[in-house]
Amino acid sequence: MHITELSRRGFLTGVAAVGLGAIRPAAQQRMKIGYAAITWGGDDEQAIEDVSSVGYKGIQLRASALTRWGGRPGALRELLQKHTLAFAVLSSGDLVIDPAAERGQLALHRQHAQFVHDAGGVFIQVIDQRPNRAVTSADYTRAGRLLTLLGQQTEAVGVPLVYHNHMNSTGEKPEELDAILKAADPKHVGLLFDIAHYQQGGGDPVQAIRRYRDWIKVVHLKDVKPATNKQAYEFVELGHGRVDVKGCAAALRDIGFSGWAIVELDRAEAGSTPKECALANANYVTKDLGLTL
Repeated sequence: MHITELSRRGFLTGVAAVGLGAIRPAAQQRMKIGYAAITWGGDDEQAIEDVSSVGYKGIQLRASALTRWGGRPGALRELLQKHTLAFAVLSSGDLVIDPAAERGQLALHRQHAQFVHDAGGVFIQVIDQRPNRAVTSADYTRAGRLLTLLGQQTEAVGVPLVYHNHMNSTGEKPEELDAILKAADPKHVGLLFDIAHYQQGGGDPVQAIRRYRDWIKVVHLKDVKPATNKQAYEFVELGHGRVDVKGCAAALRDIGFSGWAIVELDRAEAGSTPKECALANANYVTKDLGLTL
């Protein structure tokens, strides 16, 4: 075979490869990036304005939103639309697993779910309340079953339920979260997976993302470090703690996560405003994680 024929074949192979690359859709970011209003300490209107101005597309609100707009969900919907923000999640508070409190607990969170629906929101989140005694296997089972029952009721108003793994809850430790989820029905309960709380609880959040890939509906992108004061730990801006946030983002890509990833910081770092922290976190998300707000 002549050299010219080899060159020609090489050229055509290269053209074909370019053509195939051109017709393949570029890998697109599937997850949506939002921000939690907790940093503003209840000043939700300012939080909405700041989160929107930084460029986030969604927000997670807390009980303070119920205090302000509980009887006027339409007003909250209009405010969020004005700022082009999705109402991604409402933190509905603690779910008390005491049997004596069950009826009132279900009614309370069902009412909150109705508010989420009427305000145009997506998810309702609960954290269970750890008993003031030694936790037993029956507690994990009861928590999972109560979550399932609540999830059925929030679904009835069009709002799916997510359980937030959290320090000082029954699902604080990895094995505890596992026990609760084993007792819950994934048809009615999703997981809001918090990478920092899971790390502080003694787990590996990167591995857990792959383990719970079918459970995870919402993620908290969050970081934590040992505290220098009397507290055992402190939540900090992304990249300032010990969580492998980059590894978590990679794992979320690997499992094809397409839900809301909410950046959360409980309190602004010393010398910074909540908006400045939101900007710093946005910079980390875009430059270090390679994600688009």
